[in-house]
Amino acid sequence: MGIMTVIRSFMKKPVNLPIPVIKVLRKLGNDISDARRRHRVTVEIMAERAGLSRATLSKIEKGDPTASMGAYGSVLFVLGLADRLNDLADAAHDLTGRQLEEEKLPKRVRLPKKRKIDNHE
Repeated sequence: MGIMTVIRSFMKKPVNLPIPVIKVLRKLGNDISDARRRHRVTVEIMAERAGLSRATLSKIEKGDPTASMGAYGSVLFVLGLADRLNDLADAAHDLTGRQLEEEKLPKRVRLPKKRKIDNHE
């Protein structure tokens, strides 16, 4: 192992993520790698089209959490999958949030009372 590799390993900040998030990122990276290969696109061409370095693309395909969300988005765009990002935090998929919101809804909705107009002028 070269001295630069050792220095880089010490420079990396540890990322403390919940295990389910780590698993999801790894699956996403694997799915991206599989999609790239299904499209018969090399690492070099994918990195170029996404505007990334090969090292960053490698991180993405490993599910590395230090790769930016923008980098993931660029790769998904090249694969024609960027539209899937629209649904990540969509309210339609946020069951807990919708339930909490419904608790705050009024039990009854009333129309405002009409003012009486005095015709005795």
